[in-house]
Amino acid sequence: MKSINYKIFLWILATTFFISLTITVKTDAQNTNSPESLTLSEAIQMAVEQNPEIKAARFQVEMIKSEVTQARSGFFPQIYFTETFNRTTNPMWATGAKMLQGNLTQADFDLDKLNDPDAINNFASAVSVSWSVYDGGQTTIGWKQAQQNHAASSLVLKRTEQEVITRTAKAYVGLLLAQENLVVIVQTLETAKANLKMVRSRFESGFVVKSDFLRANVRIAELEQQRLEAESQVKVAQAMLNASMGMSTDKPLHLVTPFKKCEETKGSVEQWITIALSNRPDLERIRYQEDMAKKEIDKSRAGHLPELELVGNYEINSEDFSDTENNYAIGAVMHVNLFSGHRISAKTKAARSSLFRIQEFRKGMELNAGVQTRESFLKAQSAWKRIQVAKTAVAQAEEGLRIVRNRYNNGLLTIVSLLDAETAYQQARTNHFKALHDYKVARIRLALAAGTIDSDFQ
Repeated sequence: MKSINYKIFLWILATTFFISLTITVKTDAQNTNSPESLTLSEAIQMAVEQNPEIKAARFQVEMIKSEVTQARSGFFPQIYFTETFNRTTNPMWATGAKMLQGNLTQADFDLDKLNDPDAINNFASAVSVSWSVYDGGQTTIGWKQAQQNHAASSLVLKRTEQEVITRTAKAYVGLLLAQENLVVIVQTLETAKANLKMVRSRFESGFVVKSDFLRANVRIAELEQQRLEAESQVKVAQAMLNASMGMSTDKPLHLVTPFKKCEETKGSVEQWITIALSNRPDLERIRYQEDMAKKEIDKSRAGHLPELELVGNYEINSEDFSDTENNYAIGAVMHVNLFSGHRISAKTKAARSSLFRIQEFRKGMELNAGVQTRESFLKAQSAWKRIQVAKTAVAQAEEGLRIVRNRYNNGLLTIVSLLDAETAYQQARTNHFKALHDYKVARIRLALAAGTIDSDFQ
């Protein structure tokens, strides 16, 4: 009896474990396949954190930051330690080694020993110091250039973030449009199927010819093809959004930011252009580059000035480290370039040409920024007006379809009129969503052109 109860207990335990495991696996599978709810703000935040381009730009900033430390090191003395070993029978070096070791005796001045000395070992341990105390300002200028280059790289990172945010926002809006288009086609297909039932009923009753019934079927086949194409467009748009966020391209998403929510763009085009010229990180970056090019001219000219360097050396010599002797030397070295074969003058000329080139680039970028801002602003205005027109057209097309459907049902119109009204209603809705999409994209591009787009963009 006890054995039977024990077996029942084991069976219940195994069954409970299996059921729990099954539920867990199903739950995990549902969580894996269920779409993730995502707002536009969340998509932008994920892109800023995970997009590979932004990560690469951050590493670039860190790399250039280390160059500032490298440039600043020129203000400090450079200290080196060296250990040298020599074994020689060279008369001059052998005698010198004994002198350095403090082992030179009267017997070593025997001519035979001087001319043909025994082999001698010498270990030389030395600490040397060099300190550039004046180089015409080249170190100072280089350090300031490195600081400006670091600031410019931070602006590259900022602009990269803006471009990724722009792509993410456009991909988000593009996925919303693809989903809305799919909804329109599915709803139109349902309407077409309802109309087909009406046409079939009238055909079976003898009120319409067979061609009407066939035309209605052809219309449904066309809509089925449109539905298949729209479904693939949704998948492509979803992959683009996932890629922009730095995620797996096949991850399902559920967008929750309303597609129809829009706010009219305020301000004038001149105000937006002024904002662009003062806010865009790429314009600010090239201004840094322009200032760095000016400093490069000063640095190249400094090559004509004298350079002063303090040097020092402390050395310990020994034959086997059992007995040592030390010495030191300190001094100063001044360099004055009297003639460089026009190298310094050519370097200055090249730096000046580089400055002029950057200045022209800056002017071109400012002109392009103005054109981009103007274009985006005007497109936003146009799309905003189209939204209102398209919205009215949707209401009119819907009412027109209702009227035509009733008149066709009463035998007053042909199937062609019904299909035309149905197509017109579908096209009106599509145009409305397209206008919404175009306006949102124009706003995104305007914010990018003006340099105001950031992770808080809505």
